[in-house]
Amino acid sequence: MNRIEKKFQQLKKNKRKAFIAYITAGYPNISVTERLIKEFDRLGVDILELGVPFSDPMADGPVIQDASKAALDKGINLEKIFNLVKRSRASCNIPICLMTYYNPVFCYGEAKFCQKSKSSGVDGVIIPDLPPEEAAGFRKSAAQNNLDTIFLLSPTSSPARIKMISAASKGFIYYVSLTGVTGARKTLPPDICRQVKAIKRYTGKPVCVGFGVSQGLQVKEINRFADGVIVGSAIVKKIKENINQPDLIRKVGSFVAGLKG
Repeated sequence: MNRIEKKFQQLKKNKRKAFIAYITAGYPNISVTERLIKEFDRLGVDILELGVPFSDPMADGPVIQDASKAALDKGINLEKIFNLVKRSRASCNIPICLMTYYNPVFCYGEAKFCQKSKSSGVDGVIIPDLPPEEAAGFRKSAAQNNLDTIFLLSPTSSPARIKMISAASKGFIYYVSLTGVTGARKTLPPDICRQVKAIKRYTGKPVCVGFGVSQGLQVKEINRFADGVIVGSAIVKKIKENINQPDLIRKVGSFVAGLKG
């Protein structure tokens, strides 16, 4: 059992729901990312989703695409991200998931990636473009290194797909609330509750909802039926709005605290 699984056990015991925050590693720079990790830990963010910048982030909308490009332009890579997580582990215990695409993992080497993730203090991995049918080798390496493998379900997932993803996922199941890419939305699809309940008929694992969530009221509503909420683009946008401002950490932290409730 790693930090993610312990966190969900603790949340269940306390009858609370998970607040999962996404930021792009190295945006606007490594120093700010490191300070944000510490701030999120201080604020009680339950899980941190740390995005690995990639040149073709097909599941991400313009906000995260721009952040990814800016980080890549500054030379951010997996090695620097592993070192960032390792440094952060000296002062905080927040569960950390890496959200990456498969190409960086393939180029780095699956076994080496999983070993380095473990030694750095990473707890789980989300790879949107690696379906479970093609993930046997990665799942084996991840299990050997006590890394959770988190797979995605969407509104178009069939019952057979829900069963497969539920069996393959470890830590939690990521439910994509809409058909499309990441990005803050003023309104979310009205059938999220029905969809999450349908997934829960097949699994007892935590189901967390992401994509489009940008407001505290949305977080509160989703928490009525899901086990947690993931917020990404809205947080990255808040970082962008405060780039070069001396109080960036405070303003982003305040925004996240407001979302978390």
